[in-house]
Amino acid sequence: MTGPPADLLFKENLTVDSRDVDTPDNWIPRDPSLIRLTGIHPFNCEPNLSKVVEAGPLTPTAIHFVRNHGPVPKISWDEHVLTVGGLVKTPRTFTMAELVAMPSIEVPVTLTCCGNRRKEQNMVKRSQGFSWGAGGISTAVWKGVPLRHILNLCGLDDSQDHSSLFVCTDGGDTLPKGTYGTSIVLPHAMNPTTDVMVAYAMNGHILTPDHGYPLRMIIPGFVGGRMVKWLKTITVTDTESSAPYHYYDNRVLPPPPVGPSTNDQAEKEGWWFKPDYIINERNINSVISHPAHDESLDVRSYLASPDPTYTLKGYAYSGGGRKVTRVEVSMDDGVTWELVDELTYGFEPRHGDKYWCWFLWEHKVEVGRLLGAKEVMVRAWDSAQNTQPKEITWNLLGMMNNA
Repeated sequence: MTGPPADLLFKENLTVDSRDVDTPDNWIPRDPSLIRLTGIHPFNCEPNLSKVVEAGPLTPTAIHFVRNHGPVPKISWDEHVLTVGGLVKTPRTFTMAELVAMPSIEVPVTLTCCGNRRKEQNMVKRSQGFSWGAGGISTAVWKGVPLRHILNLCGLDDSQDHSSLFVCTDGGDTLPKGTYGTSIVLPHAMNPTTDVMVAYAMNGHILTPDHGYPLRMIIPGFVGGRMVKWLKTITVTDTESSAPYHYYDNRVLPPPPVGPSTNDQAEKEGWWFKPDYIINERNINSVISHPAHDESLDVRSYLASPDPTYTLKGYAYSGGGRKVTRVEVSMDDGVTWELVDELTYGFEPRHGDKYWCWFLWEHKVEVGRLLGAKEVMVRAWDSAQNTQPKEITWNLLGMMNNA
């Protein structure tokens, strides 16, 4: 019994939260400042929005958002194996010791939940999902083995035609509908510029239990729902994953009256199995973090200062590695827009033009203008000229709100 490499051992000074004592997660240290969104259990949480933006480009592991569908499995590093099979020449199993000895990559990646900003949709009409605020986003440096390397070891040749194949991944969690599983197309996994990896470390240390210890998928530019935690099996197939969570989650169905307004209608009319509505890449999005919710300003002090301005702050991101090229704010309900003063990307792009992480932005406005504005709006644009709609489009699962 050797355990994880000493240089990767997690060193956060956290304890078990008293709220978890009577739950199956009563062994997991957690930051008590995280905002719990589904009661005590299962653990689904987001950091305070202002706090996560103020932390800068890289999110401390302790306040990284968490999406769990059930209890976190207890897994032994020394006993855990990754099983790779299906349409490969040589099915294999790999121990953790074997995986950490393989060639690795270390890549900063922003993760977002498909339900980020769902609370705003739920204020229009209740969806099937719980109310994420705008904090369902975090950025970490992930370290792991490129998935294509593992598949090469199992006999998948880069020269083969993979266009009709899929990579199915399944975790070790126990849920009412079975384990969490999903899939992506094999060409994406085999592309060396997509940085798809089987990760075992986060921000310089082994994964924490909430983030998939000891193994998870990282698929930069995709939504978090495709990145299976507590990874146990990888299977190459000629069909998509058959896991329930692959079909009944992480989809944007058309709004009524074209699309379904209830789960029963979606089931009856076969909406869950229509391929056009699956979510893979993130969409363009931006958020204002400052001023924060319920933040108050001492107007007299501001106006008496030599520089009576307030600095608006927030984040923006896009999917598929696309660059956020500009962020704009409006103080007059979208009639006119102005470019923000600063738009910062805190990392080097991967492969020359892949932007896997969020951008942070700041914009100074005169306090007098801020006082006179009924609403402050923000929108982002990316390198494919995608931008955000002004109005919310409600959908049954409450996914991908970027209005």
